[in-house]
Amino acid sequence: MTLHQKIFALIIGISIFVVIIEMVRRRKLDEEYSFLWIVIGIGIVILVLWEDLLEKLTHIVGAVAHTTTIFIFGLMILVLINLHFSVKITKLSRQIKELGQEIAILKSVKKEV
Repeated sequence: MTLHQKIFALIIGISIFVVIIEMVRRRKLDEEYSFLWIVIGIGIVILVLWEDLLEKLTHIVGAVAHTTTIFIFGLMILVLINLHFSVKITKLSRQIKELGQEIAILKSVKKEV
């Protein structure tokens, strides 16, 4: 990676880390979700600073450029995040359905009384 790319990636990684910490501090993001984003920010910084690791990952992936490897891993992370949120949405949808059914039952019991 060129020096310009390294500096840009470091800025992105550190920015993610700082923004997530600030969002948790202001209670705009739960700790449950912040952990993943903090790991991503730290991971970006590690990959930029530890170029041998990035070189090995690039070789394992079979990519030609380091930036391609970073792009591939970024895409994989986004897919995993989407999967995680799909599971959460499914769970919440089921809870909403159950709550709606319970409210309907309570309303019918209330009418009978």
